[in-house]
Amino acid sequence: MESKDAVLARLLKEKPRYIAVVWREFRRNKTALVGAAVVIALLILAFGAQLISPQSDAIAQNVRGRFVTPNPENIFGTDNLGRDVFARLLHGARVSLTMGILPSICSLLLGMIFGGAAVYVGGKTESVIMRVCDVFSCIPSILLALAFVAALGPGLTNVMIAITVASIPELTRYVRSVILNIVGLEYIDAARACGVSGRMIIARHVMPNAAGPLILSAVSNISGMIMVGAGLSYLGLGIQPPNPEWGAMLAEGQSYFMRAPYLMIIPGLAIFISVLAFNLMGDGLRDALDPKLR
Repeated sequence: MESKDAVLARLLKEKPRYIAVVWREFRRNKTALVGAAVVIALLILAFGAQLISPQSDAIAQNVRGRFVTPNPENIFGTDNLGRDVFARLLHGARVSLTMGILPSICSLLLGMIFGGAAVYVGGKTESVIMRVCDVFSCIPSILLALAFVAALGPGLTNVMIAITVASIPELTRYVRSVILNIVGLEYIDAARACGVSGRMIIARHVMPNAAGPLILSAVSNISGMIMVGAGLSYLGLGIQPPNPEWGAMLAEGQSYFMRAPYLMIIPGLAIFISVLAFNLMGDGLRDALDPKLR
């Protein structure tokens, strides 16, 4: 019978093979590859915006150049204050993607902590965690986020805190259900009967089988959180002027829709494309990570 160190060494050797299988399955899905390519392009444009267009270009006003339609010099035109829409779109992408990615990761980690504690500690701890989740689950996430932003005040940090906290109850319940489905399977009972330690069961059986649903949940939540963040900024509770953000750009362009419809169309398309790209990539990851779908 293998020792614990030998088993751990074998698992580490199998990990690269597992990653290779996931990548092979993922690249077979052409729509997922398109989604991943768009996501990578968005990240490069967002976090390389300073190299493409300085921050000053996104907030510099030119009253004489108001409502200039798209042209070779201003490829997306200018807004009501003469600011370059392309520069604002790039710098706004950094804010919008940050509001989607960071809260998704943080809420998933906290959901894993609370959901895992509910399963493995059980008893009163599980009852308290799940009852708290039940209370907050009665409130729609967007309203819960609005309440937190109203209490904390507008700003990027406060918006991300609000989005994260509003997502924790749902993710805690989801993580708990995923782990419960796995630990209730017969091969887990067989492993316990053979004397396998709890750490080995978690490393060998629980986490590999839970990784797919949890990663998919994190990627899928990014698109939803981008929309929630854009919605809060649209309502004036997110990023404050003159800093650009896609939702705030939508709100600013609404008053001038008949005169300059591109002021709403361009940030709206940016939100649509980013949400669609993350959803396509998430679907591809689901197919690649789930052995039943291969």
